[in-house]
Amino acid sequence: MAYLSPSSSPPILLTGATGYIGGHLLDRFEQEQRAVRCLTRRPHALAHRAGPRTEVVAGDLLDRASLDAALSGIGTAYYLVHSMADVADFGEVDRRAARNFAACASQAGVHRIVYLGGLGSGDGLSAHLASRHEVGEILRGSGVRTLELRASIVIGAGSASFETIRSLVESLPVIPAPPSVSTAAQPIALDDVLQYLVAAEAVRVVHSEIVEIGGADQVSYAEVMREYARQRNLTRAVVPVPMMTTRLSELVLASLGPRQGRIAAAMVSSLRNETIVQRRATAAPLAVRPRGLSAAVERALRSEDQAFAEQRWLAAGAFAGESRWGGMPIGRRLLTVRTAPVNARADEAFAAIERIGGPTGWYATNWFWRFRGLVDRLRGGKGQQRGRRKGHTLAVGDPIDFWRIERFEAGRRLLLTAEMRMPGRLWVQFEVAAHADVTQVRLTTMFDPAGYIGRAYWYLLYPIHRGIFGTLLRGLVRAIAQQTGAASRG
Repeated sequence: MAYLSPSSSPPILLTGATGYIGGHLLDRFEQEQRAVRCLTRRPHALAHRAGPRTEVVAGDLLDRASLDAALSGIGTAYYLVHSMADVADFGEVDRRAARNFAACASQAGVHRIVYLGGLGSGDGLSAHLASRHEVGEILRGSGVRTLELRASIVIGAGSASFETIRSLVESLPVIPAPPSVSTAAQPIALDDVLQYLVAAEAVRVVHSEIVEIGGADQVSYAEVMREYARQRNLTRAVVPVPMMTTRLSELVLASLGPRQGRIAAAMVSSLRNETIVQRRATAAPLAVRPRGLSAAVERALRSEDQAFAEQRWLAAGAFAGESRWGGMPIGRRLLTVRTAPVNARADEAFAAIERIGGPTGWYATNWFWRFRGLVDRLRGGKGQQRGRRKGHTLAVGDPIDFWRIERFEAGRRLLLTAEMRMPGRLWVQFEVAAHADVTQVRLTTMFDPAGYIGRAYWYLLYPIHRGIFGTLLRGLVRAIAQQTGAASRG
């Protein structure tokens, strides 16, 4: 298998960089220090994230005049756009956009087009899949060598298909579904899709070709939902209902508030079509070994946790978490931010945070934490008996009572994840930030409820949680003041 050297390639044109797949692909190219030109109707949406080797140009695929400059000098052009969420007659809009792009790419001398379409074959394709196939046919007919990658549903946090599945499984103990929920699919992990897209730019291409890509497992949509439920420790039943029409399914999804109603509706109408790999690439084989369903869901959840844990919430004061019952929804999580000023240096304030737990306790309502530890032990959990390592030195992975350190930045940030038994997952984050005349201490709680039971648990007990964590912050502020006062007297 022959691959081109990225360093010898001309710039890449990326359309759809403000979308889900395109945005992740842009991140991948920037990590590899590739020269990228992004064509978008909304340049301001990329201004804050474009790296030094990324050029952002304004253009519209429905306006041919805006495409000439964008395609000039381009080697590979990625076509990652569709209009399904924007207009009702998305088929006609996508047809016009593809024709404009194909003609301008050919005129500009583009070497290749890489297009991400959808799996599915035979008669009776849904309007969504039929439109995706038509776009691929138009691009392949441009005269520019085109690799059309056809994928099944993409498993990744934030993708329309994954978020629709999440919305159903998290919200309903019994999921009514149309009979087509047993249709075979070949879901593919986001990371594997990105690997295919990157490989498609480097592999030598002799002529245009359709490349069908999918994960390692062929499963039904019902099995995808069950696997998500299993990994979230939820008990769910997917029940096919013969009278569950497409329209009724769309109404159920709309009531749960899925992302972008037209996308969810198009997905439901596409359930009747098998989306499995039936033929492999011949002229342009791509060296990717996709993972199976279980690994794809695990990766999606883990990457979401990692991205969330790496986010520092020092700018989260605008959330006004205390003004909303239960906290501010951030995705499926509920976030509450509490802040307090202290008359101490940032390192002095953080020193009190580093001593938390173990013999020091939690600066307030220690009786509650002992009681909570006892309840956890009675339920088969770890309880509070573990304490913490001796001294004030902390490290990622260390236990602190029934918490564990997930992120630690000396002098700035401590993120703890709860290991007590509860219907969901809980994080507590301590941060300090020095300003001109005062130091801010910020305490953030983040709860990821496990389905409707987890949400009921959090909302019903929120008065207790609000009081306990509010008292914890006040106790921490008192400890900082006492520590600072003792140091000044010494």
